[in-house]
Amino acid sequence: MKRSYYTIRMILLLGLIAFLMGFSIQRNDQRFVQDLSVTFIKNDQPFMALEAVNKLLIQNKDSLLTTPKETLVLKEMEARLVLHPMVRKAQVYVTIDGVLGAKIEQRKPIARVSGAESFYIDEDGIPMPLSPLYAARVPLVNGDALLYVGQVHELILTLNQDAFMGPRLVSITVGRDGQMVLGLRDTDFAIVLGPVVRVQEKLKNFKAFYQKLAQTEELKGYKNIDLRYNNQVVATK
Repeated sequence: MKRSYYTIRMILLLGLIAFLMGFSIQRNDQRFVQDLSVTFIKNDQPFMALEAVNKLLIQNKDSLLTTPKETLVLKEMEARLVLHPMVRKAQVYVTIDGVLGAKIEQRKPIARVSGAESFYIDEDGIPMPLSPLYAARVPLVNGDALLYVGQVHELILTLNQDAFMGPRLVSITVGRDGQMVLGLRDTDFAIVLGPVVRVQEKLKNFKAFYQKLAQTEELKGYKNIDLRYNNQVVATK
């Protein structure tokens, strides 16, 4: 008898807990959206305006405060955000107190291609439009870059990983045959790298040549430093 009484009490208690949880969930779902919150991650400089994000999140902001939380389709909002040319990843969520939020990872430019229609190349090697809000400080690419976007992307990633070359790189000129010519900060000479092959070997040869002459004034007299030949540095005055 005592055991039966204990079992009944437990059943009633569990039933009450389930009822309260269900009631709480229902009340929470029936709440309206109260506000918007947008956060840009991994980038302090937004390439897109908050107004553009808000429009992608919800089409009619006037109806935002009368939109029940349960009617929001977060995956569709994320999909709209990712279609924006400045967005790499997006996560949309809604808080218990009714704040519709979005965490946005913008695409990161690593080079700017100069031409009739200028654009960035992002870290994934994909063309990215310029932003009216912010201009990224990245190397400038001239010449026939459209024909060799993949090679330019590969080259810049390699140079950025080099502690010596990365901070000094200011420009890349691309020839019609895929020949790459580098321009470095605070130097008067051009580095003729050639095609994007044996890049690490070429960089090693150049840095050895540079460090050998860095203590003298001889570097100022050179116009071109050619790295296209195996294990050789051909410097032209």
